[in-house]
Amino acid sequence: MPKPVEGTSPYLPGLDGIRAIAVLAVLAYHLSFRWAPGGLLGVQVFFVLSGYLITDLLLAEYRRHQGIRLKEFWLRRARRLLPALFVVLFVTVGWATLFDRSQLVALRSDLPASIFYVSNWWYIFHHVSYFARFGPPSPLGHLWSLSIEEQFYLIWPLLVLAGMRFIHARRTLIALTLAAAALSAAGMGLLYASSPNGDPTRVYDGTDTRAFALLIGAALAMGLPRNRAFAPITTGAARLLNVVGGAALVGIFAMFWLTNQYEPSLYKGGMVLLAALTALVIGVTVHPGSGLRSILGWEPLRWVGERSYAIYLWHYPVIVLTTPVASRPSVVRSSLQIGVTLALAALSWRYVEEPVRHGALGRQWGRVRQHDWSWLRLRPLGWLVVGAASLNAVVCTLGIVGLVDASAANPGPRVTSIVPTARHRVAPSTTVAPSNGSTTRTTAPPAGQGVTALGDSILVDAAPYLQSMLPGIAIDAQVSQQLYLVQNAVAQLKSEGAVGNRLIVELGTNGPYSADQLVGLLNSLGPMQRIVLVNTRVPQPWQQEVNGTIAAVAQNYPNSVVVDWYDASTTSPQYFYPDGVHLTPDGARYYATLLVQALDAPGPSTGDRPPSSPSASTTAPPRGAKP
Repeated sequence: MPKPVEGTSPYLPGLDGIRAIAVLAVLAYHLSFRWAPGGLLGVQVFFVLSGYLITDLLLAEYRRHQGIRLKEFWLRRARRLLPALFVVLFVTVGWATLFDRSQLVALRSDLPASIFYVSNWWYIFHHVSYFARFGPPSPLGHLWSLSIEEQFYLIWPLLVLAGMRFIHARRTLIALTLAAAALSAAGMGLLYASSPNGDPTRVYDGTDTRAFALLIGAALAMGLPRNRAFAPITTGAARLLNVVGGAALVGIFAMFWLTNQYEPSLYKGGMVLLAALTALVIGVTVHPGSGLRSILGWEPLRWVGERSYAIYLWHYPVIVLTTPVASRPSVVRSSLQIGVTLALAALSWRYVEEPVRHGALGRQWGRVRQHDWSWLRLRPLGWLVVGAASLNAVVCTLGIVGLVDASAANPGPRVTSIVPTARHRVAPSTTVAPSNGSTTRTTAPPAGQGVTALGDSILVDAAPYLQSMLPGIAIDAQVSQQLYLVQNAVAQLKSEGAVGNRLIVELGTNGPYSADQLVGLLNSLGPMQRIVLVNTRVPQPWQQEVNGTIAAVAQNYPNSVVVDWYDASTTSPQYFYPDGVHLTPDGARYYATLLVQALDAPGPSTGDRPPSSPSASTTAPPRGAKP
């Protein structure tokens, strides 16, 4: 929350501290820090604080002018938000065109939605899951939250103006605002409950289902504006205030630490609780008798908070575009990414945001209208910046209009298909054997008889090699398959005789599942002599959760063995296509070998790597394939 340009509202450094905590939590989440699985909830803290600050500004303007100058309000929002966003888009597209062309397909579709602040609905209507996206994420995927805020900024001033003119009573306005928040929260819970697979993307990205956080902040601003005059309070009251604010802040940190994006309770009241805790922290920080106000106003937090918008804009493209596929988390790499993000944010604040907020564009336009071209007399560094920007503009144009092949530098994933059906089903085989001069059809006992393999497109990749190593294996694999789909198909699998007494389960590429879901699937398939559970490598936040779930469930099944594919593939990027998920022929062969070894292994296995053999195929994979 930068200092107000017009000086009409008091500047409270503690609110910048809250914003700093929120953006640092999001940064930790996207860097996959183990202590911040719920760091994405920092966005919820942003929403509450934004609702509070914007409503406070609107109400203060109404009190001064008996109205709200909507055009000026929206222009101020545009000056505050658009320049920094456009710089990030400009640099990101140029970088991707030069160094990571596989991102251009996503950028070409995401860019218009990002510019017009409708990313969240773009993802919803195109069924792009925020939590089960295939392959490397789009460097603009984080802009969904800014879209929600901008949509709020567009509509909310109109509602505030109408409320102030026709309702007047503050308590009534607060009640109506909280009622709207309750409807939004109820919508989140109901829509989440009706989701067939537990993917919360619709309720997570929806403006309607996230509005309650902004509205809770707005209601707080109606009852507790920043410029409110407070009577002195006793020492005991100040102590109570600090205890309440401190407890609420601890509660926020606990949710960052103990929850994650797949926790059902978040969508059934958990986010409402977080919004309420944030409102408490804001309310305590606004009060001059609060010690928390001074703590949150600590200079380093204030510095980060002032630049939180730029930090949020820059951090995700930096992380996405500089994290190699099939790589483990790295302290060195994460530290460099944080450093680059903070440096870019500082430059954005110094040379883009602050000058524009204080009228730099207007002054330049005034000079042009007066035919004053003195500003063109740049220093050498200035001309260097202009030259680099001009060159990047050409590069961006080539990348966006399609003159640069998005697959030229980085072909897409390979998905093997053996039969032209939605599911890849391979039932146990039979052979023909001669007997007394006649031909008799008999069931042979091949190595794969009684083995059932369930999985997604990774198993589809490995299927030809599994069939070769385990003749007679029954495989049920499907592109984009998730555990709940297999669970729904168990009865059909049994009726087709596709369930044996040895089981391989490879799921988790396309999204997470709970321990209860995995246990339910294993139990529904009946008793097994051997269960092989394969963990996952996918550059997505749920990777850690899936692998943890598999490890925990395996402990309860003495006849189970875990194939640690994540660990076995860490130093072998050649096993993957550029998406870091799908398997090259060599990778698929090695993967199949691990599964075969695990069927007879006495304990957890990743196996010794087999001797290298000639690749079965080096054909470039089709573009746009999904797991």
